[in-house]
Amino acid sequence: MQVIIDNLPLFASGLLRTLQISFYAAVIALVVGTVMAAFRVSPLPPLRAVGTSWVTVLRNCPLTVVLFFMAFGLPEVGLNGSYFWFGTIGLGLYTSAFVCEAIRSGINAVPAGQAEAARSIGLTFGQTLSLVVLPQAVRMVIPPLGNVLIAMIKNSAIAGAFGVGGDLYSVAATLTSAQGLAALPVLTGVVIGYLLLTIPFGLLLNVVERKVAVVR
Repeated sequence: MQVIIDNLPLFASGLLRTLQISFYAAVIALVVGTVMAAFRVSPLPPLRAVGTSWVTVLRNCPLTVVLFFMAFGLPEVGLNGSYFWFGTIGLGLYTSAFVCEAIRSGINAVPAGQAEAARSIGLTFGQTLSLVVLPQAVRMVIPPLGNVLIAMIKNSAIAGAFGVGGDLYSVAATLTSAQGLAALPVLTGVVIGYLLLTIPFGLLLNVVERKVAVVR
């Protein structure tokens, strides 16, 4: 524990950096995942094809491959940027495939009569989806959606391995490799850091789930 106490500012900085990565990646995943879920249930075949291809490719690729593509593939075609944004965007896009499927399952769980009633009063597909179906679908999928986001927080460690810098993974690498400290206490501090992120988030999701639970 002394190692953790002596390096507490460094662990705190890594915790905040990991939180920053997770926040931006979550925003990307939720926005892109929702759009792709809408594509997946669209009446237009080209949009359904785009949504299906997006999920199929990303869900069946290892996260490391996605991050390698973002960090080393994009610069070769002239798209340059910091490793922080490459790692964060890659993590967000990868997670969006799982967000898409979680939201799509909620959309499919909404009774078909809801959409039929909306269309009967003249609402378009987009209006029906955004005003009637999605609000109900999101309430139904809070638990699986929360699990996806918690997994994303843990996956941020893989993004950290690609040179994002300053996150909990980087803290462990700095203390064990550069400073030669014992791995066990350092990794214990890293584990505590991730638990401080995931456990409160899980408790918050439980509260939200109870508040917006759909009565069946």
